[in-house]
Amino acid sequence: MARTIKNSTPKKDGFRIPGEFEPHKGSFIIWPEKGFAFRNGGKPAQEVAVIVANTIAEFEEMTVICSADQYENARARLSERVRVVEMSTNESWVQDKGAFYVINDEGEMRGVQFGFNAYGGLKDGLYFPWDLDQQFAQKLFELENIDSYDAKHFILEGGATQYDGEGTIILTEQCNLNPNRNGDMSKEEVERNCKEYLGLDKVIWLKRGMLYDETDGHVDDICFFIKPGVIALSWVDDVNHPQYPVFKEAYDVLSKETDAKGRKFEIHKIHIPEVIHITEEENKGFDIVADAAPREPNQPLAVTYINGHFVNGGFLVPQFNDPRDQEAVQKLQELMPDRKVIGLPTKEWSLSGGNIHCMTLVQPRP
Repeated sequence: MARTIKNSTPKKDGFRIPGEFEPHKGSFIIWPEKGFAFRNGGKPAQEVAVIVANTIAEFEEMTVICSADQYENARARLSERVRVVEMSTNESWVQDKGAFYVINDEGEMRGVQFGFNAYGGLKDGLYFPWDLDQQFAQKLFELENIDSYDAKHFILEGGATQYDGEGTIILTEQCNLNPNRNGDMSKEEVERNCKEYLGLDKVIWLKRGMLYDETDGHVDDICFFIKPGVIALSWVDDVNHPQYPVFKEAYDVLSKETDAKGRKFEIHKIHIPEVIHITEEENKGFDIVADAAPREPNQPLAVTYINGHFVNGGFLVPQFNDPRDQEAVQKLQELMPDRKVIGLPTKEWSLSGGNIHCMTLVQPRP
């Protein structure tokens, strides 16, 4: 039976968080269906979920979590290779609900249950209630019969972290030092919690995330580790582009930093697509809910090819019907010659504020 460990930490017990590029046992997606988050009752987003889940299932175990109301629909639409599990959640961005996995050198895997407050709590959060999402990590680990550490005193979202599996994590001050996440916790306290509960040695701080990112600057739109010491970074050449200062700032920090092993970073720039705006017609499809952040017509969105997903032997890249789409796939394929890089049409998820990385969660293979 799965235990919740309250008197120790992964670092004390010799566990570490592996890089997302390391071998997987499988991946998870939560079926999109909430009308305040996904337009037209989630139907267009569900079409994308089917494409992404069925593609992942070709590479590794794939589990889709959904409500009782949508179980029959999801089961009928998804490949037989996809496991469908009924579980109650408030919203569908599975990457961010506080569930992390750590492994050790003996081939063991445990979970970590971090806190979650819907991206800011009662002050700046994106929806209410979030009580079911607070329970998600524990439910997931019990479903998988995995012991897990209790770190619910500390709010940490998966999209707010990028880690190399060898002791280094990248965070943004905009998100991880935001008072709406961990109150008045100091930078040192945030670092200590990350190091203890993820088995880390070094924290690298970027100032902020992309403009138009409603999650207060998640780092998974800015960069990811291709492998230890090698980073893919969102980029634009035009110094007058609104995102240029953000990317240049991140590049300047990372190019001067070293990782936990003392290596300088090899940084590869991946140009973003044109800025996408929510059309008036698309905006009409979202439910208006008093306790959820509203969508607005012509609202600009944070879109990037960086927000992708590793699978065993592959990498999934968002596609936006943009001239840069194939360029991004080709560049990432060159950087990951041992993987099959696949572009998937996930623009629909961007209308709801995220993309493939936000909608997926990796379970490592210990």
